[in-house]
Amino acid sequence: MKRHKLHIKETIATVIAEDKYIPAAREEVMCRRKELEDYIVKNPAFSTSLKPCEVSADAPEIVQKMASASAKAGIGPMAAVAGSIAEYAVRAMIGKGASHVIFDNGGDIAMFLSSPVIVGIYAGKSGIKGLGFRFEPRDEIIGICTSSATVGYSLSLGRADAAVVVSSDVILADVVATALGNAVKNNKSKQIEESLNTSMIDGIEGMMAVIGDSVGMCGSLPELCRADVDYNLISRG
Repeated sequence: MKRHKLHIKETIATVIAEDKYIPAAREEVMCRRKELEDYIVKNPAFSTSLKPCEVSADAPEIVQKMASASAKAGIGPMAAVAGSIAEYAVRAMIGKGASHVIFDNGGDIAMFLSSPVIVGIYAGKSGIKGLGFRFEPRDEIIGICTSSATVGYSLSLGRADAAVVVSSDVILADVVATALGNAVKNNKSKQIEESLNTSMIDGIEGMMAVIGDSVGMCGSLPELCRADVDYNLISRG
């Protein structure tokens, strides 16, 4: 397996897969981005709304999935864009025969695994470092998505250093990570617990919230383990 960089407009991703599957990922990213861009030209509110948007039945599939997931989380549909691109790219590579793929789209990760993988947790300047989740192979795509108010440029209405969500629905994991990040306002254990409880919805396996030196978890998460995180390998915009 090799590590590849994929840079297509605003999509800046790290892909771990065999060389022969990278063209399928590139083609899929370009195709789905064009569908989104064309839809937004005709429906600009889709790209700016911080609340769920209704879309027509003839909207592109990616638009419909983003709208559906964001409605479940109660936030705007563009919160799902990175996870959507990641999931579609992985599906395209699986369709070409890939058996082990990791697509990291700026902290929103879709994976299809043939061997165990440890995904490190990056929470910026938080004191929570050197930890990760160990994912075992399964017969489906798995997503782990992260939102942060202190890392990167994405909009967050909360103060979480990392809001991490695991789900086999990567698109849903992406929007719920944003919703959880919005909900975490301070490092009080009660507030973190309330944020986790209110963000937990059907389809989500587990969540973690990190703010400062405080951590909260809920649901069924993979094994938490020590991880030697190389911060130079993190996908950045």
